[in-house]
Amino acid sequence: MITVCVPDETYLPGIDDLGDTVRVLVWNGVDEPPHGVADTDFLVAGYADRTFRAESIEQLPKLTAIQALSAGVEQWLAYVPDGVTLANGRGVHGSSTAELAVAGLLSIVRGLPFYLGEQQAHRWAQSERGEVGDRRVLILGAGDIGTRVAAALDVFGADTVLVGRSAREGVHAIGELAALLPTADAVVIAMPLTDQTRGLVDAGFLAALPDGAIVVNVARGPVVDTNALLAELGTRRLHAFLDVTDPEPLPAEHPLWSAPNVVITPHIGGGTEGWAARGQALIRAQIEHLLAGEPLDNVVN
Repeated sequence: MITVCVPDETYLPGIDDLGDTVRVLVWNGVDEPPHGVADTDFLVAGYADRTFRAESIEQLPKLTAIQALSAGVEQWLAYVPDGVTLANGRGVHGSSTAELAVAGLLSIVRGLPFYLGEQQAHRWAQSERGEVGDRRVLILGAGDIGTRVAAALDVFGADTVLVGRSAREGVHAIGELAALLPTADAVVIAMPLTDQTRGLVDAGFLAALPDGAIVVNVARGPVVDTNALLAELGTRRLHAFLDVTDPEPLPAEHPLWSAPNVVITPHIGGGTEGWAARGQALIRAQIEHLLAGEPLDNVVN
């Protein structure tokens, strides 16, 4: 038997029929822990969860694995005990986040913010706009989200270039960015936040982009230097679509809200109606791996 701890009842469908081989406990890491929580083998972290920390995990001495349900797990790395496997939520939010990245890019290329303003002013103002099919798009991140973005944009005829932390077939390395950036009409950021990617999109990065280029960030806010981006937006040289910001949540008085050439959404890339079912399916598959003595999927550490 293995003991599984989930943060709330959202995560029970899909694992509540596994029989006597699995004991399921519900605990959010804050409230009074239930009886038997110290026997937990497999901990499920809630989506965008910020409650479990070192003091909570210390109450799980038999823990062998933590399953996060977000693609990014930077908030967990400092709290995972030695010998405990950390897995991320690859596949749970990839399709919806890629969908938002493409929607954001299309909205700017086709001028939808401009036309919204014209609609509000009751003006029928036709104008010719560009199209994604004649753009070169750098996609930073060759994982689940990045490859989905590339596949979608390829349908429209865009020239997509994948960039990863290291080079491999069909993927350029970060070290090649200096040569790639001047050729890019748009950059989609879908990389995890790490020491290597924090502040990657800085003043030098942005200055290397040609006039009119579009920056799309659906990864983590700190990958982009906010002040550097504000400077470029202020001159109207670049455009941006941001689902994530630094700081986040974005304070009401922050200048990014009123900057020109930017569309902001409040970190909604993965927050769609279908994520829970995909998360439940991943949790069940991981438990079945544990019961069979098989390695987990999506292992980070």
